Formats: sequence, C-alpha cells, structure tokens
Amino acid sequence: MRLGILIYSLSGGGAERVVSYLVTYCIQNNIDVHLILMNPGIKYDIPEETKIHYIEKSNPQESGIIKALKIPFLAYKYAKLVKKLELTHSLSFLTRPSFVNVLSRKFTKHNYKVITNERAFPSLQYSYKGFQSTFNKKMIKSLYKKSEMVISNSYGNAGDLVNNFEVPSQKMHVIHNPIDLEKINDIAPVEDFFDSSKFNMVTLGRLDIGKNHTMLIKALHKLQNPQLRLYILGSGDMQDELENLVNKLDVNSQVRFLGFDPNPYKYLKSADLFVFGSNHEGFPNVLLEAMACGLPILSTNCQSGPSEIMELKQPKDNDIMLTDYGILTPIKHVDSMAKGMDYFIKNKRFVEACIKNGQNRIKDFEKNSILKEYIDLIS
Repeated sequence: MRLGILIYSLSGGGAERVVSYLVTYCIQNNIDVHLILMNPGIKYDIPEETKIHYIEKSNPQESGIIKALKIPFLAYKYAKLVKKLELTHSLSFLTRPSFVNVLSRKFTKHNYKVITNERAFPSLQYSYKGFQSTFNKKMIKSLYKKSEMVISNSYGNAGDLVNNFEVPSQKMHVIHNPIDLEKINDIAPVEDFFDSSKFNMVTLGRLDIGKNHTMLIKALHKLQNPQLRLYILGSGDMQDELENLVNKLDVNSQVRFLGFDPNPYKYLKSADLFVFGSNHEGFPNVLLEAMACGLPILSTNCQSGPSEIMELKQPKDNDIMLTDYGILTPIKHVDSMAKGMDYFIKNKRFVEACIKNGQNRIKDFEKNSILKEYIDLIS
C-alpha cells in the first residue's frame, strides 16, 4: 500500500491531530505514506522523514466563493500528484480536501482507492445561512457517495451521512478518535498558573460560532459567583467579539483567553473542570483529552459525539444530564450550562467519581489500537 493523506493543514484542530498520529504510525510501521497539504501551517509533531507535498499554499483568509472556485483546479493538481507518487490509496480529512479527493479521479486514469473522512455532523455543521453552508451540503451529497469508503468518527455522524446525504450504508464505517495516553501521562501539569482558591474551568476549541464560547461566558456571568474562573484555549475569527462580550458583562477578572497551544494538557491537568459549549461535533477529541488529564466533563449534548463518549443513558431536552464521567446539557441552553457549573462546585463526591470513572473509560480510545483499525480497514 502506498497511502496519501490529504488535509488542508496541520495548524490545529482535532482532525489535524489525528492525521499527525496516523502519519507517525505509518512511518513507525514501515507503511509508505505521503502527507499532502493545501496550506503550510504545521503545529503538530510529525517525524522529520515525513514526505510532505503541497497542492497549494493558500491564504486561510480566502473567501468561501474563492475556495469553492478553486476546487476543480486543486483536484487536477492532486490527480497529477497521485499519479506521480503512484498512490494506491488516497485518504482525505475534512470536507474541502474530500471534495478535491473525489473529483481528482476525473483527471487521471491512474487506479487508486478514494477514501473520505468526515469529522463533523454535516446537517448541523452547515445549518448556518450563507453560500458556504449551502455549497458544502450539496457537494457532500453529490460526491461522498462516489468514494470507495467513507469513514466517520461517531455513529451519530455516520447516521447523518447515510440518512441525509445519500452515502450508501455499506460504504460507511466508524472509527472513533485516538488518544495518545502515553504522551499525555508524561506531560507535567503547569505549576502556579491557576489560583487554587478559585474553581478553575478550562475549555478548548476554535473561536468560532459553532463552538459557542458565548454560552460559556454567559453561563459564568449568570451564576454571579466570584470563585469561578474560565480559561479559553484556542484562536479564531470570534476573538474580538468574545472579548467585547467579556467587557460588556464585566467578567474580565473571571475570563482569560490563552490562545492556541499545541500542548493544552499542562493546563488541563491543573484545572478543576473541563467545559465545552459546542453546538455540533463529530466526535470531540477534547473530551477524551480532558478525561485523560483527570478532569470531570461538563459538555453540551451535541447530536453526535459527547453522548457516545460519556455513555449517556437518559437524554433530556431542558435540564442537566448526569453520567458516570460528568454532565451533559442541551445545546445553546445557558441556564442548564450554569446549573451544571454550579452542580460541580457543590458536589465534590460526584467530581471524584467522575475522575475515577474517566480513567477507566479513556482506555477504550488508546491511540495505537485505533490507528491500527484505520490501516486494517483501508488496506
């Protein structure tokens, strides 16, 4: 097998971290792998001997229309590269690289297998108004079913692709996200960063509308509890808007923006609670990472991902949902998120049980066994 892995960049994010793991695993196991990027950003560790190719080195600030118009040209360039490298398998991560992957076969007679990997819940990911959402939904429905195989990272995500985007069920496969327990266990917690007299909450994710950091900030403000602190790890387009909200609500002393850090574990290991407000997910790595760092979880119950990880038994539409590993709340529900924060502060035994249970649960997602699943399935 000669495997090409196509993704936009390795500049941060759950899919990008999985690709960095997969490339490393292939090299360690003498699998001929080529990493193909569309942007030069690389923030995750990969072996020095990794074979890296670029079909473009784009500006991340390009408009959605320009990105769409470039897809056929990029597919042509990718097809030439696939033939040149004599790839036998082409695996793409995320939507736009997957469009390029599927369309590339129109530009070459070279025989290779096309595998797409969708990480989000498309019906919700692209439920927002605008050209990009409409375009992506139509392209997913048109192209994904032409892959030899479609891989998703959760059963909820897979169901959405089958039921709403015409992906044949026999082509659909689920592989959960891997977690590097050995690496996380070796990382020391940051010392003297958090005020131990406060209740320190950490969240992690891109600063965009889908991750809904706005709700977390509003929930903290609603409680009017000076003991609460919220630390936000991540970068994105909503930085200014979120900072303005913090100023407007006068919670500057309680909310701090830490930017993107490829090693968030040092913060997670020193915090009291991991909070997550996302409106939609495929299978959020950050919940696994927080669990591996010994944190209880407070997360929205997105339609895909968190309930699988936390093994939710009784969903509710308008209240907090207790699990063995933490609490889930309805999406976009400030009152329930605030109630969840307050519950953790007041129930120390529950916190202790969540931490203990999480240490056992996280073993189900150990990195090497899941990466082997990828290679076994693809080959």
